Amino acid sequence: MYIIHIQHSLRLLLEEQMSNKDCFNIIAFGSDIVPWQLELVPSQPENLQKAWRWVLSLQCKGSRNLMSALRRAVEIDFKDKDKHKSQGLYLLTTGIPDHETHTISAYVAEVCRGFDLQLHVCLFSVMEEVDSNGIIPAHYANPTETASAFKEIVQGANGRFHWFGEAGIFESDDITIIVSEMEKANKYSQKCAFLVESLKQRSVNQSVNPFIPEGDSNVLTKEEKRRPQKLPSPKPTALSLARMYIKDNHGAERNASRRVQAWRPTNAKAEIPPGPVYQKYPKVTCVGKSVPSVTLPNKEEICSSKEWLTKYSIKKLKLDLPRLLFGPGCTHQQKTVASLHKKVSAKYCTVFPSVEINGVVKHLQFQPKELEIYTEQLEKVLRRYVERIQWLLSGSRRLFGTILEANVCILVDTSGSMDPYLPHVTKELTSLIWEQLRKNKVRFNLLRFAENTESWKECLVEATDETCHDAVQWVSTFHAHGNTCTLMALQKALSFQGIEALYVLTDGRPDTSYSLILTEVERLRKNQDIKIHTISFNCADRGANEFLKKLASQTGGRYHCSFGDVDGQLAAHRMLTEGLDDEDDPVFPYFEGDDLKKLTQEVAKARGFLKQAKSLRLKF
Repeated sequence: MYIIHIQHSLRLLLEEQMSNKDCFNIIAFGSDIVPWQLELVPSQPENLQKAWRWVLSLQCKGSRNLMSALRRAVEIDFKDKDKHKSQGLYLLTTGIPDHETHTISAYVAEVCRGFDLQLHVCLFSVMEEVDSNGIIPAHYANPTETASAFKEIVQGANGRFHWFGEAGIFESDDITIIVSEMEKANKYSQKCAFLVESLKQRSVNQSVNPFIPEGDSNVLTKEEKRRPQKLPSPKPTALSLARMYIKDNHGAERNASRRVQAWRPTNAKAEIPPGPVYQKYPKVTCVGKSVPSVTLPNKEEICSSKEWLTKYSIKKLKLDLPRLLFGPGCTHQQKTVASLHKKVSAKYCTVFPSVEINGVVKHLQFQPKELEIYTEQLEKVLRRYVERIQWLLSGSRRLFGTILEANVCILVDTSGSMDPYLPHVTKELTSLIWEQLRKNKVRFNLLRFAENTESWKECLVEATDETCHDAVQWVSTFHAHGNTCTLMALQKALSFQGIEALYVLTDGRPDTSYSLILTEVERLRKNQDIKIHTISFNCADRGANEFLKKLASQTGGRYHCSFGDVDGQLAAHRMLTEGLDDEDDPVFPYFEGDDLKKLTQEVAKARGFLKQAKSLRLKF
């Protein structure tokens, strides 16, 4: 019914906007994909005329196979992505596509990333979404739902959305931006008018003598008007106020003295009136703090760095340097002396060892021997921190992190992009099975996911020699292919009975939208507390890594990334062999994983305190 309207709009487009473009093509899609040309052609008059004749032959039939049309345009027309300065896809459609919105949105976001390609949507709302027999299509949505779906698709492609119909334009990004600027300009105009009016009123008020009432101004003679008016007395200064205050106090003291003399009895034996003769001020206490003796475990505890540091952090071990060195009774605030025009501290501050922190001079409560003890204790703690970092970077923990729970499922990405790295991953997974699962008697299951999912068992099993051998045999059959169906894998793993945590290893972006996965996972976890620990493997996609961090944070899990493991092992070895004196060398690489990140931050803090303590020893 609307093909004539569409053809007319395309004619105007070809006439008015296509002549100044470099290249173009037109693709018609229903159930089938019908391109006008096999690839982009120059925007020459003869090509525009041929395109118009082709548009006149179009027929409406079938469903809306939008995904195939997008693939055809991206993979053939825009196969040479760097050939053109800018590229755009303009989609004219009348309703919801056949495929799921999140699938199209994820695909569009993926193909538009990295080069200048945008997808713009022109939604033409027709009166009824039915065929001639009154049958509603299989994939149906009302106009509002359709508009919301295409807005999501456009957002992922950095494009614009335009929604119109026979009644006119319903919504347009271009018009919305202009209207917003018009409203902003209108508000600024109103504010300017208000300011101009207030300035005019102020100038009128200043033209009238402020010291003469307006009603009496006409009573003055001409000579009085010409005579300079008496100015009001100036406000008293701070010095004047101080003199007035002293004068008043002296007067009050003289009056009080007269009252005391009038009261004084003639009899020398008369009783003295009650009242305090002197006031006793509390003594300032300054309690010195001794350096605590630190006891740290030799055996590594299976827990997260966050939990480990709640027991063995610098603050928990009471080795926080500022708290130990400076007490409440030995602080002198620098004050400005007006006659000297500079800040000075207490008279004898320079006699005692002190440091200045944020303008406050603080005396050291430690003696040289105590500082030496503090340095020894802090080096002991630092060495223990580095040893735990070495432990976290050894064995299967380097790639998978530490398995904390007693009932877990390990999910491994076996999509096509994992093909070069799959032998290494299966080797580390074998190590994980024997080193952590079997050793710690963890009930477990394994699941691989690519374009579909496959689990090793249908439920969690005990970690025995027999089951571990069987699991290793199953892992050896892994092969990489297809895309990354992360959501399907999570749905299946969360269905296992008695599961406490999932460990998800992947190397990139899932094939569904991030928000859909986060929402679905939250729904599935509604009645059960299941943690999801995410593992980023060889992933340079910042968006994908941020998604994995958010997924772990939302479910109470941890994010782990093995990047920088080799440099971290080297730095730890050098610290233990060469010493910890130098704060700047060696240093750990920047770890993004939660466990290593928290521990290396604590190491940096401890090394800073160690450097400060050694510099303070030189003051004695």
